[in-house]
Amino acid sequence: MANDPILHLLGLAKKAGRLEIGEEPVGSACRARQARLVLLAADAASNTYRRAAHFGEAGNVLWLELPFTKEELGFQLGRSSCAMLALTDAGFAAAVSEKLRARDPEKYEAAASQLRQKADKVLRRQKEQRQHEKNLREGKGKKHPWAPPPVKQEGEEPTSHSKGAKGRAPSKGAKTPARRPKAAQAERPGEHTPGPGRRRLTGKFRKP
Repeated sequence: MANDPILHLLGLAKKAGRLEIGEEPVGSACRARQARLVLLAADAASNTYRRAAHFGEAGNVLWLELPFTKEELGFQLGRSSCAMLALTDAGFAAAVSEKLRARDPEKYEAAASQLRQKADKVLRRQKEQRQHEKNLREGKGKKHPWAPPPVKQEGEEPTSHSKGAKGRAPSKGAKTPARRPKAAQAERPGEHTPGPGRRRLTGKFRKP
């Protein structure tokens, strides 16, 4: 019995930290939605069966009866006896259910198929997560990395012009009107430019 493949898997799950033993730890794992399969000893009390059903409903997890007594489970797991335990790993849960199906296909067929589907789904998610993390490490998926805009150097002319008349560059070949020099803007003949602080008189001069 010590070399039974089912008991061997339970022992491996315990070493890996993927096995909860006892009603309280199993109940906590189910309420936290961490349990993947609840297992009961063949000679467990009726109250234990009711609590297992309640834990399974609370955690949306299957519960199955093992073909081993409380003493046989306890001996394998280092306890005096064990009536209830829970696997918290989908891979271990699927492997144990497949071993049970090989022993009694009619009793465990539906549970083994359901647990295998869940385990495959979890495995796909884990592979996708690992691939995503690998892509991030290698820098893949960054087709257009962000770059800061170029810094305008002091004295550099703008490369674009506004649409307004003031910012519009003169067209090629267009002549710009020449400004009159200051000397050309002198007073016209006959005009008198008043000195500083004086007003220019306007109007017609009347003789007395």
